[in-house]
Amino acid sequence: MTLTELKYIVAVAREKHFGKAAEACFVSQPTLSVAVKKLEEELDVKLFERSAGEVTVTPLGEAIVRQAQSVLEQAAEIKEIAQRGKDPLGGPLKLGVIYTIGPYLLPDLVRQIIEHTPQMPLMLQENFTVRLLEMLRTGEIDCAILAEPFPDTGLAMAPLYDEPFVAALPSSHPLARQTAVTSEQLKNETMLLLGTGHCFRDHVLQVCPEFARYASNAEGIRKSFEGSSLETIKHMVAAGMGVTLVPRLSVPAGALAEGEAAAGARQALAGGHTDEPFVCYLPVHDTHPGAAPPTRRVVLAWRRSFTRYEAIAALRNAIYACALPGVRRLS
Repeated sequence: MTLTELKYIVAVAREKHFGKAAEACFVSQPTLSVAVKKLEEELDVKLFERSAGEVTVTPLGEAIVRQAQSVLEQAAEIKEIAQRGKDPLGGPLKLGVIYTIGPYLLPDLVRQIIEHTPQMPLMLQENFTVRLLEMLRTGEIDCAILAEPFPDTGLAMAPLYDEPFVAALPSSHPLARQTAVTSEQLKNETMLLLGTGHCFRDHVLQVCPEFARYASNAEGIRKSFEGSSLETIKHMVAAGMGVTLVPRLSVPAGALAEGEAAAGARQALAGGHTDEPFVCYLPVHDTHPGAAPPTRRVVLAWRRSFTRYEAIAALRNAIYACALPGVRRLS
């Protein structure tokens, strides 16, 4: 057997389709199919069940595919060991980021990497948490920036920062005259949510659990609407369709009205001094004295078998060097 054949069976198991697996491996489908068949004959086992339009991995095939993935990682490690001997930070780092972090962290992070470790360019992948966890498991990415909680998959993790949630309301909304809002006040509003699959949707529903029932049935048409991205939802807020919660880093610079500066900030918003003059951002305070505002914990996760420790450390340092307004950095 060859590493190429192992790569092919891992791709078929991942894509569950011979044609898509061939595309991912940059070969023709006949080439991939012949190689998989040859390996099955050599091992004298059936790795895949083939039917019209569907490919499933056999129970024995699952164990072999897992071992094949491990062998491929170890083979890649040989190259990495040789590379680290020349430069511990040499070579690209494959980084995954969830959709509600990428647009707000990556511009500054990429600049930091270019400035401090230009020999380690970032190969970026934005996706849902579930997909990024799968890509970590299969070695498609080296590490990922995620928001807790997510399923325990035996990954190594390092906390990065705690990020508070901020309420986004139409500037003409009565609550926009306040310096802060509570989750109790938001429960009476039409809540705008991200679509299913976004972990931040679940975070919002934890803060405002009464919207969970609206988000899952037809009655919710009157009480909640869905958007495909945070920026789309902000446009919906500006249009007066409802209110929402957003992560602190997604708030435009100078747009968060806090404390004594609230009135001035709102006046600046009304005057069009920011990119979002029709949206007012307010801190969310709990009604219980001393209670912490709702937050999410952002972490860096990687496979325990990934041994480019210097690269992980350099990435963390680059993240900490970014401007992270309003968040609490963790070490």
